[in-house]
Amino acid sequence: MSGVKSSLSVEQERKLLSLFSHVRLHQLYKASVHSYMHSAFHNRCDGQGPTVLVAYNKSGFVFGGYISKDYAQTGQVINDDKAFLYSITDQRENPLRVSSTNGQYGFTDGKHGLNVGVLWFLNNNTATVQVVAGNNYTFEGEEMHGNDLQLTECEVYRVEDCGGRLKTPWRKIDWEGYSTKDRLMDYIKNYKPEVKSVVQARVLLVGPVGAGKSSFFNSINSVFKGHVTGQANTGSAGTSLTTQFRTYSIKAEQGGKALPLVLCDTMGLEEGPSAGLDIDDINSIMKGHVQDRYQFNPSMSVQADGVGFCKSPSLKDTIHCVVYVLDACKVTLLSAKMVDKLAAIRKGINKLGVPQLVLLTKVDEACPLVREDLTNIYLSHYIERMTREVSVCLGVSQSCILPVKNYSREFELDIHTDILLLTAVVQMLRYSNNYFDDIYQAVEQKSEWLGY
Repeated sequence: MSGVKSSLSVEQERKLLSLFSHVRLHQLYKASVHSYMHSAFHNRCDGQGPTVLVAYNKSGFVFGGYISKDYAQTGQVINDDKAFLYSITDQRENPLRVSSTNGQYGFTDGKHGLNVGVLWFLNNNTATVQVVAGNNYTFEGEEMHGNDLQLTECEVYRVEDCGGRLKTPWRKIDWEGYSTKDRLMDYIKNYKPEVKSVVQARVLLVGPVGAGKSSFFNSINSVFKGHVTGQANTGSAGTSLTTQFRTYSIKAEQGGKALPLVLCDTMGLEEGPSAGLDIDDINSIMKGHVQDRYQFNPSMSVQADGVGFCKSPSLKDTIHCVVYVLDACKVTLLSAKMVDKLAAIRKGINKLGVPQLVLLTKVDEACPLVREDLTNIYLSHYIERMTREVSVCLGVSQSCILPVKNYSREFELDIHTDILLLTAVVQMLRYSNNYFDDIYQAVEQKSEWLGY
């Protein structure tokens, strides 16, 4: 849910997740944003599958209930042997977990808030919980909510199964520490484009707002600088923080020469016709017409007579590889309009014959298994499933999808994060070479036709 932050602390989330096995939480509803009205609750929570309600009170309790069935406002009693109530406090190391006493009753699927028989949340469209007489769940009020039924906040999360750990990795990677990192860095430093007129491969990063395009450049720059840095603007604003076309060169080390790679950053894609990066602008960028620091105008495409327009670009000015950047946490939430926009962009780039890859970011946020240990990334059933879904959604081969973790909150580099990032860059350079090979073959064929 873009722009709405969870009220769960890191420790509270850890304790809540401990009640499940390899799941991730996707926020659907927040009362302080969407209101305590039953209609708002059901508009956002109905038909979402397994959900957990998280209520907060002034006494410091975080409590609520999990149901594995849909909210559907049927008015019926729903049998759900997986349903339970829970309570989390700072004073308890482990959450309190209470299941139905008869092993069957789950909740009453009414038109109001969550009603588990003994507790009724969002009573009368207010920030309160009503205690209802019943014996389906048995607990002491002092332990469950501290006898404080006035809420300061209420949230609902969809509980998404991450599928656990695979027996064998779905993609092989060498995690052997600094020897692997050094080998990857050497490949990048010594890379030479197949065409003599080109010194640096130009890679264009395209994706929705907040997917992590600028963060990817900052992360690669950090790896080669030897410490975490942030040259490009990043953040979580609802609209694109990047308003210019930027071309970023990366130096091999402090004061060293530039790498044979330029990462090109753009405005983020947005759904509206006059919002975010325009499809026509991408075509101009691809052909090398747009120069560094060109200021985008969302209501108007790039103009041939505008400042920063290159009328006679050469091969070194064009784009040699396109990388779509997608947030792994939001792959399943891409709107039909965004999917259509990405398809239209791909169609245009296919006509130019430029190779395309996909960068899947924030994998540690998307999968608890990966959050525990980044080397689990190719053992994660969930991440593998995400790459298959992206493959189908965008029409690219699964081998073209590169899961990575950008640096976002760290102060120091991590060897496994570096290896994933560098592996992605190596693939970008290899795919750029594919483009140069095609150019070289086309020139050779033309020479043969003309009898040279």
